[in-house]
Amino acid sequence: MADPTNIFAIDDARLATGLTVEVVIAGESGIERAINRSYGVRETVQKAIDQLQTSDHFMPADDPAMAESDAPIISIANSLLQQAVKDGASDIHIEPQEKDMRVRFRVDGVLREMMTFPKGLQGALISRLKIMGAMDITERRIPQDGRIKLLFAGRDIDIRLSTLPTIYGEKIVGRVLDQAGAILHIDKLGFSALNRRRFNDMCRKSYGIMLVTGPTGSGKTTTLYAALSRCISPEKNIITVEDPVEYRLPGINQINVNPKAGLEFANALRAMLRQDPNIIMVGEIRDEETAEIAIRAALTGHLVFSTLHTNDAASTVTRLTDMGIEAYLVASAVLGILSQRLVRRLCEHCKISYLLAPNTPEYIFAGVSHGKPLKLFRGQGCPACNHTGYRGRIGIHEVLPFTPAIRELIMRGESADRIAATAKEEGMLTMAQDGVQKALEGITTLAEVMRAAYAW
Repeated sequence: MADPTNIFAIDDARLATGLTVEVVIAGESGIERAINRSYGVRETVQKAIDQLQTSDHFMPADDPAMAESDAPIISIANSLLQQAVKDGASDIHIEPQEKDMRVRFRVDGVLREMMTFPKGLQGALISRLKIMGAMDITERRIPQDGRIKLLFAGRDIDIRLSTLPTIYGEKIVGRVLDQAGAILHIDKLGFSALNRRRFNDMCRKSYGIMLVTGPTGSGKTTTLYAALSRCISPEKNIITVEDPVEYRLPGINQINVNPKAGLEFANALRAMLRQDPNIIMVGEIRDEETAEIAIRAALTGHLVFSTLHTNDAASTVTRLTDMGIEAYLVASAVLGILSQRLVRRLCEHCKISYLLAPNTPEYIFAGVSHGKPLKLFRGQGCPACNHTGYRGRIGIHEVLPFTPAIRELIMRGESADRIAATAKEEGMLTMAQDGVQKALEGITTLAEVMRAAYAW
């Protein structure tokens, strides 16, 4: 409490709980943050639920009429969205269960359960969100997509909605896109000095293709936007084709694919090449046709950025040749490959150091040979990180520049393992090595690196 001399408040707490009260001094702002974190959205939601349950028109789960007229449902939906933005969630999951409805937020890559709702609110809440996303509330048999635009604390927030019919009703997921924090400078992506220099060298080229690889949610789009933002100038015509456009970049021409209208990556890319571009970004290379057009664009004087889903940098070469691209085209057009994952960043407010004993799996993974205890860091948990020990995420990277030796291996059809071995001989850090270095520096933990990077 802020005032430990307030005996009346102490007596009230003792009477309300029936417990002995131990007084601890805290600042008013800290107390307010704790209350908001523990009770903010829950209290608002519970009040709205109580209003609905005590009213005469508490409706069954399959009746959407309540979503358009009742202030409590509007309050619940707004509170959920606002809390997701406050918590820095990337995704909101609203999931029907057999007897209730569960709400989870994905924060720093990890799903956390927030609360459960009575089953009776399911239809109204889902319908309210569908109304906000300009979706058809009467159609519950097929998946739908929608979009909600919010202004929160002066920030433009986009929430991309997706519905999916399940055996217990419609599940809805919202992808939260905060325009204010969307575009990062390359220096803020977590590159090591060597990887940043190599990445910048590739971005400075006037033609060729640079590929960013990794699974969904590994930060590929953020990296591409950072690369594009450093290229913006009045002298350059930059065009992107994306599915969908997640963030708007001033000074860049951005195209949304539209399969219903016949606008796919391949034909959009063909049209872009007739628009006198200097730099092109293709959101994802999904098929041989798109890959071939992108490669040939890179060979005809354009700088091309794109992404692929591969496990590491070297295996990207194999993926391209498996798609039907000739090895000589890959060797000639590709400038280099960046493979990446995201790991959770340790909270600066509560991290502490500890010594890791030799001969443990983590010690062996770190690749240290001196046999002495290893100094590492972990988070204790505090209010700043919501008691998780982590706050935010950072990339771990593997940058493979196409040197003459690498191009020669590709031309000869050598395996991904052989390409990776040569790249390491030339100084390439694997994702695991980059992650271990970040763990030793106290940026993340070995557990996070082991989770994200599978092998040396």
